Amino acid sequence: MRAQAKRLRHEEEEESAFVSMTDMTVGFLFIMMILLAFFASQMQDPDSVSQAEYERIVQDRDDWQERAETRAQIIVRLEADIEALQKERDALQVQVTELDAKLDVAEARITKLTAELDVAQTRIKDLQEQIRVLLQQIQQKNDEIEDLRRQLAELQRVDPLEAYLAKVALVRRQVLTRLRDAIRVDFPDLQVELSEESDALRFQGEGLFASGRSDLAWDRREIVARLAQRLDEVLPCFTLGNESRFNATCNPGFVMIEAVQIEGHTDDVGTDRVNRNLSAARANSTFFAMTQAADRVMQHKNLKRQPVLSVAAYGPDRPVAPNETAKGRATNRRIDLRFIMVTPQDTDGIEVIRKALESVGGHL
Repeated sequence: MRAQAKRLRHEEEEESAFVSMTDMTVGFLFIMMILLAFFASQMQDPDSVSQAEYERIVQDRDDWQERAETRAQIIVRLEADIEALQKERDALQVQVTELDAKLDVAEARITKLTAELDVAQTRIKDLQEQIRVLLQQIQQKNDEIEDLRRQLAELQRVDPLEAYLAKVALVRRQVLTRLRDAIRVDFPDLQVELSEESDALRFQGEGLFASGRSDLAWDRREIVARLAQRLDEVLPCFTLGNESRFNATCNPGFVMIEAVQIEGHTDDVGTDRVNRNLSAARANSTFFAMTQAADRVMQHKNLKRQPVLSVAAYGPDRPVAPNETAKGRATNRRIDLRFIMVTPQDTDGIEVIRKALESVGGHL
């Protein structure tokens, strides 16, 4: 034990001596370092820097180098971006150029359209003025039309008396036309015409009478007989009396015949006395031949209950052709069968005629 303790004490002493020697050595080295530092500070190069400054500079250098490398990368990237952007810019510039061209075309078009618009607006103003004038003219014409319509309405307001008299004239013409056509069928070679006033049938005298004679030619008596028969067929619808056959179908206008005159006419050859007597004799010969052929013809009465068949003589007073030629004189030697209609003076007269005809309607 004692040996061990001795050994431990020896080791501790050795260790203590070593520590002392170490401490002395460290102290010496520290002193040497101080001295070296002092001498170094005294002998420092004026161009030299401290370690810290050096390290800071190195660090700054490294930092700047790193920054430089980073900037280079950024520059490369930016240059690439610039190039790409330049390409895009160039493409856009092409589009701008194209759009500028289109814009120029559009502006030219606008300029042209503006000019056309100005012309159109001027034309519109002209047309509007023309329309205004035309509308005024139209209004004026409308006013004139309206005035004419009022006048027409006044004219179209039918006067019952005028309407009745017009109907009378129409019916007379229809009756005469009916008789003429019937006689022409029976005697195609006989010259029979309507008078200019459409109020008489006109028979040329040479066809019925020899020159200077008043008695009917034997071969022409049948003409007069047939005329009397045709007349007897027509008169009942337009006359009164026992033989009247009035109805609204044959005489819808309620027209009456006043007289049917057998008129004798001559040319101007010979004395006035001779011609007047001759015309009267011819009218009378025709009258008696007709009443003999159709005895009922005298039964047809007018509104005054007088026979409608009568005679008249005019001698040479009413020529229908010049007497200077043989043809003209032959035309003037004639018999006219003139129809004279009842012509009332007012609407009351129309009503009188209507009632008179209706009074004989029961003979249907």
